[in-house]
Amino acid sequence: MKKVKRFGISIEEELLEMFDSFMERMGYTNRSEAIRDLIRDRLVAEEWKEEEKETIGILGIVYDHKRRELTERLTSIQHEHLDIVISSTHIHLDRHNCLEVIVLKGKSGLIRKVANSLLSTKSVKHGKLLMTTTGSNIY
Repeated sequence: MKKVKRFGISIEEELLEMFDSFMERMGYTNRSEAIRDLIRDRLVAEEWKEEEKETIGILGIVYDHKRRELTERLTSIQHEHLDIVISSTHIHLDRHNCLEVIVLKGKSGLIRKVANSLLSTKSVKHGKLLMTTTGSNIY
């Protein structure tokens, strides 16, 4: 087991009440784990600022599969970046709309570039990039 350090925090009462409310909504059982997760989240955000850092991206895009040539354009972009496209899953939402979930692994700058290319493709209705970590530098 890793060594654990204890430290104290001074915080305004109102801010602590807001934090405790946040913890309750999120299901945390103690402040320590909630604070650890907030620190990890910030460290992952810092990883993404380094364009050469190895990261993971999960891109979700929603589109109408009947739009002319859209599916082919999205697939073509992914094929151009086989070095970072790890996986993709196609989900049928209804008779017209589909969700494509694409997992990307590589340098954060390149992942952003590929994600932006897919998100800005004409007729994509909505999309979002979830930026996370490989976990190698987060404890």
